[in-house]
Amino acid sequence: MTTTHARQSVSVLYKVFGILMLLLVVTVEAARHDMGSLNFAVATLIATVKAVLIILFFMHVKHSVPLTKLVVCAGFFWLVIMFSLTFTDYWTRGWLALTAG
Repeated sequence: MTTTHARQSVSVLYKVFGILMLLLVVTVEAARHDMGSLNFAVATLIATVKAVLIILFFMHVKHSVPLTKLVVCAGFFWLVIMFSLTFTDYWTRGWLALTAG
């Protein structure tokens, strides 16, 4: 089985790298400002965008075979499940203290 690999131009990689550096600055600035309950949401959104850019361009998933794309999507889906379960536990721990009193 032969596969063809589309080569990405170096200019595209430099542009993605520039966007990642811009997102790094945005992350630092977001950490310096208190946004209340939105801190976690903003930080997670920025981190997700950075991860997607790295996976698509630097790990060459954008030009991969469909099975690779399916495995990456399944990994992201599993990560969302794990974060959801973890944060559901974390955010509801205070409820036990309120009902026990």
